[in-house]
Amino acid sequence: MLAGEIYQPNSIRLIDVPAAATASDVPAGQILFEPQLACLCGSDLLYYEADNPGYMPHVGQSLHEMIGRVVETTGDKFAVGDRVLAVPIEHYGFYGRYWVDQARAVRVDPRCSDAAAVLAQPLGTVLFALRRIPSVLARRVMLFGAGPMGQLFVRVLKLFGAAEIIVVDPVRDRLDLALAGGATQVIHGTAAQAAAEAASMPGGGPDLVIEAVGHRQQVLNECIAACRPEGEILFFGVPPIEANGIKLKEMFWKNLRMYTSVGPSFEIDFSLAMKMVAERTIDVEPLVSHRMPIDQIQEAYDMFATRREGAMKVFLDFPAYQA
Repeated sequence: MLAGEIYQPNSIRLIDVPAAATASDVPAGQILFEPQLACLCGSDLLYYEADNPGYMPHVGQSLHEMIGRVVETTGDKFAVGDRVLAVPIEHYGFYGRYWVDQARAVRVDPRCSDAAAVLAQPLGTVLFALRRIPSVLARRVMLFGAGPMGQLFVRVLKLFGAAEIIVVDPVRDRLDLALAGGATQVIHGTAAQAAAEAASMPGGGPDLVIEAVGHRQQVLNECIAACRPEGEILFFGVPPIEANGIKLKEMFWKNLRMYTSVGPSFEIDFSLAMKMVAERTIDVEPLVSHRMPIDQIQEAYDMFATRREGAMKVFLDFPAYQA
């Protein structure tokens, strides 16, 4: 069966690997999942760009936002033929079929488009992140990063009642999409420029600062500088392995609180996200920018990594979907 292989930094290809194990060889409570439609995420770039260069190649990495079909099951949650959103362990989802615990899957709601069903996965991570914060109601929020995750944050922050949503990004068209999604103000520039502007805001800055940039850049210091005293920082973007030079003393003297976010609940976050996209409580369709067959995986990764042609969410059709 097919699998993806990142065989050197910024290089990925399809390879043939042995078929998945048979049902008799796996524990109870597993489903054999056949991906149909997937999309790339910024956290996939950690593997593609060799943020962890010590182990190469990556076979089966990196895909984790996907919907597909249950082919076999050793559990009782799903039946053969059910369509589900499944999240593999540690991004090991780039296979034609793979076994995954049934607890790591939720049903695809037939009311939503397939693309929207896939985007319930990243939306679920945003819902989980904001559940870790006491409230965003009536608060001023500054968001660093207007990529796909930033766009989802904008839409959820608006729904949850944030008074101001200030989005920072150097890419103009991403800011335009953020405004369309509910941002009240955008700053077209660097994180440092935005932090400087924040100092002149009432109260000395936003109540909450969200880092949604990710591993490529380290903007935690700018988040610290932008946040008002007694404010909060949500570090959502996946950090690099090490982050040197963090201004902890400034964070200390401003009495800031910082939250991190990993490990959403399938019962709460992903299930709620699926319901929200099905009912269009959150409109995720504007994030769909490209759709390509899986055999164009190198081009898809290049486009997504370089933001070429306005790439936001790049979707991939597996053979099972094309069939």
